[in-house]
Amino acid sequence: MDIARALEFARGHRQGVLTTLKRDGRPQLSNIVYSIDGDDAIEISVTGDRAKTANLRRDPRASLHVTSDDFRAYCVIEADATMTDEAAAPDDATVDALVEWYRAMSGEHPDWDDYRRAMVDERRLLLTLSPTHAYGMLGR
Repeated sequence: MDIARALEFARGHRQGVLTTLKRDGRPQLSNIVYSIDGDDAIEISVTGDRAKTANLRRDPRASLHVTSDDFRAYCVIEADATMTDEAAAPDDATVDALVEWYRAMSGEHPDWDDYRRAMVDERRLLLTLSPTHAYGMLGR
């Protein structure tokens, strides 16, 4: 399956399973919500203290598994991951990026000041996946 077809399928969904690699090589899986930007990068808001974040800091390889609602079609997008710094102040570049991510996902927030404070309190950062390979079964 080519990456473009997998991304087209993934754009029709917002939830998936992110797979990273633990120190011992076994997979670590996390249910996540994602968006795909105009440059085909997959973006995910994560926290600095989660296993997936630690795993990706050590080994930036990741896979995103996305299924159809009826579970009959799926794709897996393998990718290289990059991350912003953790949010450190309500007006830093990471929080600005998270605001843009939120807007792309949900539109306007009812209280941006509260959202910005929460991003710092939760040690949020933006994870970007750059697709390198895709496979799956999407049907005809």
